[in-house]
Amino acid sequence: MGKIDTNKKQKRDSLLDAAFRLFMKNGFYKTSIADIVAKAGVAKGTFYLYFTDKDDIRNHLISHKANQVFRAAYRALLKENIESFEDQVIFIIDHILNQFCEDKSLVLFLSKHLSWGFFKNALTAPGEDEELTIFDIYQRLLARSSRTFRDPEVMIFMILELVSGTSYHAILYNQPMSIEEFKPYLYRTVRNILREEAVLEE
Repeated sequence: MGKIDTNKKQKRDSLLDAAFRLFMKNGFYKTSIADIVAKAGVAKGTFYLYFTDKDDIRNHLISHKANQVFRAAYRALLKENIESFEDQVIFIIDHILNQFCEDKSLVLFLSKHLSWGFFKNALTAPGEDEELTIFDIYQRLLARSSRTFRDPEVMIFMILELVSGTSYHAILYNQPMSIEEFKPYLYRTVRNILREEAVLEE
């Protein structure tokens, strides 16, 4: 990446970071584009080089943050010697939940906005094409698996909804129990989904 591209990426990342901090502090509707550029330390015109409006930066921010946590989990997985697809999925979920526990703002932001559409059609910026998206990671794990599944997209949709829907209160409010107490229940259910959806080899 050349110096110009690096500067563009830094400005874009600065805008995303500023938007995230302001959305979490003041809320989406109470944050203006002027607030974002002021916090990022860039001119207002710079904002429109990367994003069309406030909704657009929020959508890119959701994708940016979600991809970050999945990539971190995937990089950690590559350092482990885990052969089973089932165990790989559990490892990634566990790593992501641990990231959420360390930074609860991610839970607040992503659980409200992350949807199947963002999972399937992750937004990337120019120069980020070499970065793996969430869907890319899932496809790689599937390709390396010795198992075949009836409908892999429906399967991961169910798992995503299960994990995001049930872990929110456990992480933020220890309800109905702490996330560490809840994990065995969650992982047992995820394993059951994976086993139910697996096609038995003749």
